[in-house]
Amino acid sequence: HHSALGGTRSLQEGQVVEYEVKEGKKGPEAENVKVVG
Repeated sequence: HHSALGGTRSLQEGQVVEYEVKEGKKGPEAENVKVVG
């Protein structure tokens, strides 16, 4: 979900990201997603 992107609303194909995984209601979710490349 875009709310995990920390201010960035979209990603482009090929962008490198870092993220943390947390347990959500439906299973693992990404959070604190940051573009690094």
